[in-house]
Amino acid sequence: MKRIIFTILFVALTGILSATAQVTGKWKTFDDETGEAKSIVQIYEQDGKIYGKVVEILNPANKDKKCQDCSGADKDKPILGLTIIKGLTKDDDEYTDGDILDPNKGKLYSCTIKLEGKDKLKVRGYLGVSLLGRTQYWTRVK
Repeated sequence: MKRIIFTILFVALTGILSATAQVTGKWKTFDDETGEAKSIVQIYEQDGKIYGKVVEILNPANKDKKCQDCSGADKDKPILGLTIIKGLTKDDDEYTDGDILDPNKGKLYSCTIKLEGKDKLKVRGYLGVSLLGRTQYWTRVK
């Protein structure tokens, strides 16, 4: 009987802790083609919306790269320090209605992010409909 009660309490506590996990914090990004770690993005909340900026570039050869193909205010800005996730709002268990910038291509995509466990973030960028896009999984930096 004690084992059953302990198991129920453990499962309940685990569920509560994962439900309260936050998307804010530092996340490691990965290259789609090579799978290598690419950068660290700091996700933060400002005025009720979620943003993310590049706080570290892991490949020393890319540390001074600029967003040459970007348009508007981001054109020719250093990628290090660039805000790449812009204006997401909470919608149940995911964040939607914002944009994500691919600084290597200079393209802006619609974006949704969702926690898949406390240390795994599903990041989806797409054009128009969510079916036309790609998904990346970022891992939390501890």
